[in-house]
Amino acid sequence: MKKKVLSVLSLFGVLWMNAQEKDTLNQTKIEEVVVTGQYMQQSINKSIYKVEVIDAQQIKNMAATNAAEVLNQSLNIQITPDTNSGNSTANMMGLGGDYVKILIDNIPVVGDTGLGSNIDLTKLSLSNIERIEIVKGSMGVEYGNGALAGVINIITKKSNTKKLSIRAALQEETVRDNYNLRKRGQGRHIQNVNVVYNFNENWFTNISFNHNQFMGYEGEKQGYKYFGQDNQRGYEWNPKDQYEANALIRYSKNKTSLFYKVSYLNETFNYYNPKVDRIPLNDGQGGVAYQSLDRNYNTERWLYQFNIQTNLGHIRYIGDFSYQNQDRKFYDYNYDIPNRTKDPNYNEQSYYKTDVIYSRGMFSNFLDSKTFDFQLGYELDHTNGYAALIAGEFDGNNVKRKIFTYGTFLSAEWNVSDQFSLRPGVRLSVSNSFDNQFNYSLSARYKTSENSNLRGVFGTANRYPTYDELFTYFVNVNHDIQGNPNLKPENGYSAGLFWDQGFDMGSGWKFNYNLETLYVDLDDKIENVMVVRPSTYKYMNLDKYRSLLFGANANIVKDRFSLGVRTSLNGISVSKQEMDVKTPNEFQYNFQVGANTSYQIEKTKTVFNLYYKFTGPSRIYIIENETLRLAKTDGFHMMDFIVSQPFWKDRLELSVGVKNIFDVTTINSTNSTASAHNVATDRLNLYYGRSYFARLMYQF
Repeated sequence: MKKKVLSVLSLFGVLWMNAQEKDTLNQTKIEEVVVTGQYMQQSINKSIYKVEVIDAQQIKNMAATNAAEVLNQSLNIQITPDTNSGNSTANMMGLGGDYVKILIDNIPVVGDTGLGSNIDLTKLSLSNIERIEIVKGSMGVEYGNGALAGVINIITKKSNTKKLSIRAALQEETVRDNYNLRKRGQGRHIQNVNVVYNFNENWFTNISFNHNQFMGYEGEKQGYKYFGQDNQRGYEWNPKDQYEANALIRYSKNKTSLFYKVSYLNETFNYYNPKVDRIPLNDGQGGVAYQSLDRNYNTERWLYQFNIQTNLGHIRYIGDFSYQNQDRKFYDYNYDIPNRTKDPNYNEQSYYKTDVIYSRGMFSNFLDSKTFDFQLGYELDHTNGYAALIAGEFDGNNVKRKIFTYGTFLSAEWNVSDQFSLRPGVRLSVSNSFDNQFNYSLSARYKTSENSNLRGVFGTANRYPTYDELFTYFVNVNHDIQGNPNLKPENGYSAGLFWDQGFDMGSGWKFNYNLETLYVDLDDKIENVMVVRPSTYKYMNLDKYRSLLFGANANIVKDRFSLGVRTSLNGISVSKQEMDVKTPNEFQYNFQVGANTSYQIEKTKTVFNLYYKFTGPSRIYIIENETLRLAKTDGFHMMDFIVSQPFWKDRLELSVGVKNIFDVTTINSTNSTASAHNVATDRLNLYYGRSYFARLMYQF
């Protein structure tokens, strides 16, 4: 039966091999604009940077509910989940979440350890998203700390053509073969509503609410009701429940626009302890109680932002002012498993708390010239951070840290001719905790024809050390693992070349393709290394990291049919050293391919979407037990198939489909080591398997 289902789905892929949406090349690409790395909102074709855009229609077609699900479709971006904490971060070109800057409307998002980096993407819902912009490569001049591998900028909706617009959706999903609606049930249950209102031509407001309830997945475990004493209680994927609310008001008149928005997130994450204690009641009847010490994690996040865009004479000014805070709390409680009762005597306390005051401003168009322009910008970041002992081993003490960072940057954009543009840039970042950091960049765009561009981009960036790297202190009879307060920031650079071209092939057929190559170089990478045999470790600036990417993408569109194919070859070189052992610096290559197809039946308006991604095997040299070995992580296939049918004059739309058709859960990986205080494992947990969903959406 499984083979038959896959055969049918493969047939759809042959018949309707895709691209993005029916007007990807006809309409959207002509008018598509981007803001990431730009002086002002700019046509994507005129952008000095190569920007990958995932727009609202594509997100809707995917039936994705958070940023993690959307970005998993992109090549060389792998979402890495942590089933213990519930967080999922972006790995880009082999570099983890600490090296990827996550923005919402050009503002870095607050996280556990700071601003913009290592952000949990499952906490970013999509109910009010206009598009997602992705720039790969080092963007330190524009975005400062942490933008080493690239930038992901989530743009929210701030305009609408209708006086009143209402969109509400209910989405139900299975979690592999588990689903029901009752309390303590199974599956995923998502509800969202979005209301947009134009008061007049100047005033606009948008309010949205999203609820995403994941009931967990037991897998090989036995669930929270199980009280066997074999460590099989609990879940492979623990339950969590998210509520998010957003509100925005925008004013626009002549050359001035401003908006104010507020966003609130509340997430509860449940951890069910696999260890069960058998406690005699001493009641004279041989009675016993079965209890586990369970834990709840609660996260609250507030984001406030004020943005103004205006002209001071002919000088253009864009200013952002933001206050953000995130507080992650936990409490432990005894759970009586047979009686399903929770001990009410518990004490909730914070273990990660971050408060951020942030501002970013940019001045441009000083000369009021179309030939030459320059931009002067500043960035202020005051982060007040707190980490308790359960967040890491900190010498028996909680860690409090205040970091103030000021950055000023300057760039110039010179349109040498109608075909050639050049932009150099520099940035100075001053911190109260680290040495001054200098970043610089040089970008160029050459318009080779009306529908083709060649871009060359060079840039540098830095990353400041995290809590764990600075303050860890885990010392006992068997371990000696210490942070290093003298760590210096990591520094790296990237250089890329990007070519894109489009054709009108006649008879309604349109075709475009792009080629890209990108090199990332990172020195002084911080790693936990052995400094004294056999078990003394310390965080140090020792390693080198290199990434070399080659990519080729193509899209073809006609009427209601579209096909897109993406390929990449990513080579990674990691040079590690530990005592007298050092890994080779040769590149190990990973191949990826992706395709997405869409077809609409004209008469019924039924839309079919198919998404496919193959991530090939990867290898990396690692050091374990003072010896060198080549570790391998297996490749895997991902495929989603979705059918959407509108009703009632397009006001209602029903979408049904299957995600993760190949039922990927865990894959073989020997990349984990047993050094320090980590236990090695030969399995990498990626997904909970195949799921089916249905979504009913109302639009007015």
